[in-house]
Amino acid sequence: MSHWRRYFAELVGTAALLCAVIGSGIMAEQLAGGNTAVALLANTLATVFALYVLIETLGPVSGAHFNPVVSMVMAFRKDLARHHLIGYVIAQLIGAALGAWAAHAMFELEILQWSAKVRTGPAQWFAEAVATAGLLFVILRSPQGKASSIVACYIGAAYWFTASTSFANPAAVFGRMMSNSFAGIQPLDAPAFIAAELVGAVLGLFLHKLLSSEPRKRL
Repeated sequence: MSHWRRYFAELVGTAALLCAVIGSGIMAEQLAGGNTAVALLANTLATVFALYVLIETLGPVSGAHFNPVVSMVMAFRKDLARHHLIGYVIAQLIGAALGAWAAHAMFELEILQWSAKVRTGPAQWFAEAVATAGLLFVILRSPQGKASSIVACYIGAAYWFTASTSFANPAAVFGRMMSNSFAGIQPLDAPAFIAAELVGAVLGLFLHKLLSSEPRKRL
């Protein structure tokens, strides 16, 4: 039954991550008084802290992917058994939806909603490819036992140096399109973000391979 524990860990971890991203975005928007920079900073810090904690606590169970493109790359590299890939992705998508709904419930918002926040255009798509390539690169290059801090730091930085605020995660796109809040993305814009992330994942893997012929251990 160990595989069910893996899937459950991915579901819980992705749900908690999306709850942190969306919930902190809602709180930040309420408290920032219209100052978008302050709201983004608060959203960034909450996401970084949550990501570090979740990787540390759930990494030993499932590898703490919380991200379909990470699971795909790990399966390609055979760091994740390929028969687990579908279970991981389904768990991550369900977790993302549950995390969005949990955040809405905590702030007494309508549970089921769709985002109207526009995030589109070549610059944003390029930013998502860059963000995802960087994420996969740092995951694959992280020394054993240090992925939690390195990944969290990278995501925190990428919130600010990418035009898209670094979703870098199809499950995050899926969850965030269900929230008409600071962190949301309208469903119409989601497919292009996901396509850019898939391209970015391939680029990140390729960059890693250029720099090392040695297989790296997973998270």
